[in-house]
Amino acid sequence: MGERRRVVITGMGVVSPLGMSARDLWGGLVQGRSGIGPITLFDPTEFPCRIAGEVKGFDPGAFMTPKEARRMARFSQMAVAAAALALEDSGLDLSREDAGRLGVVLGNGNGGFPTTEEQCLTMETKGVGRVSPFFISMILPNMAAANVSRLFGLKGYTNTVITACAAGSQGIGEAAEAVRRGYADVMLGGGTEAGICRLGLAGFCAMRALTTRNEEPEKASRPFDARRDGFVPAEGAGVVVVESLEHAVSRGARILAEVAGYGVSSDAFHPVQPDEDGEGAARAMRWALKDAGVEPEEVDYINAHGTSTSLNDTVETLAIKKVFGEGAYKVPISSTKSMIGHALGASGALEAVVCVMTIREGVIHPTVNYEERDPTCDLDYVPNEARRKGVRVALSNSFGFGGQNACLVLTRYQG
Repeated sequence: MGERRRVVITGMGVVSPLGMSARDLWGGLVQGRSGIGPITLFDPTEFPCRIAGEVKGFDPGAFMTPKEARRMARFSQMAVAAAALALEDSGLDLSREDAGRLGVVLGNGNGGFPTTEEQCLTMETKGVGRVSPFFISMILPNMAAANVSRLFGLKGYTNTVITACAAGSQGIGEAAEAVRRGYADVMLGGGTEAGICRLGLAGFCAMRALTTRNEEPEKASRPFDARRDGFVPAEGAGVVVVESLEHAVSRGARILAEVAGYGVSSDAFHPVQPDEDGEGAARAMRWALKDAGVEPEEVDYINAHGTSTSLNDTVETLAIKKVFGEGAYKVPISSTKSMIGHALGASGALEAVVCVMTIREGVIHPTVNYEERDPTCDLDYVPNEARRKGVRVALSNSFGFGGQNACLVLTRYQG
């Protein structure tokens, strides 16, 4: 076998509750500013949870024709927007590339959930003949990747990852693997989610998974805090351009970071709860570090899954201790979800972008709303204020419903 192909990140695109660029997202996080507020996409009055991390003012018309926008569900629209921004950021000239060597892997959890709800209501109130002929092609989870592939002419390897909250990280990991295995020279990888609707909210409320701290939206997401009471639903998209180091160097690309390692595991335990011993999450972390050739003591920062649910935060803390031993108390950890909420299939992709910004800026954003210590969560969560620290190696954790876990190791690029 030949030498392992190195994979680097050369562009990033973001659609988030804190803005429409990686810089906007990063600026809000470092300031400790929350993008969470009252739900405006529908009237949530009757629900126990009435807040979310919505993407305000999103205009699909800035990224596609009105005709295309009408034929896409919101999760696809956001994926196309994030892909366009990532490609622009990368400086890649698609007209000079072999389209068969360009591909896309995107993750999401729900597909077109709001569109499903809307079309069911249309059928019930107006009859079966009024259901949109584009309904099926709008809601299928693979349509985000399909639409990105179609609109940008990416004719190579394509795939869709549907592993709930782990999907965004797996989208990037699988895109990097496609490059590493030689299936493609350049891939778009990431995740997208836009499932904020009555049906989705009702389901999560029935599970009692969501916060009910409606009067203080900006304080509702409080990962690792003793008074956490559930996650805040959110939406958004994150896409990165990954390419082989050789390809990036040959075109004079600006290299932002390296995708050094990727690990995936399953708890094989419960439909929605993590395994209480944390071993599944620990396995994914260990495998990602091994894949990267990185020892635990070399990790400078962990971007936690950090959902603000009682069991998840405790189990993630336990898993980190299993992997890092006593060193777990020395590595800074923060949760992006404390400020933007939980964007499900998009969350891991947005958090990977945050890790790249952390590496480049030498600043770790805080975990906001950390006020009361939980004895089961006793690590360094960078509470409430950003911290300056040089970061060479970052570990990003994503743990999904069904016990599906994905971790990425991102490192500072060194030629």
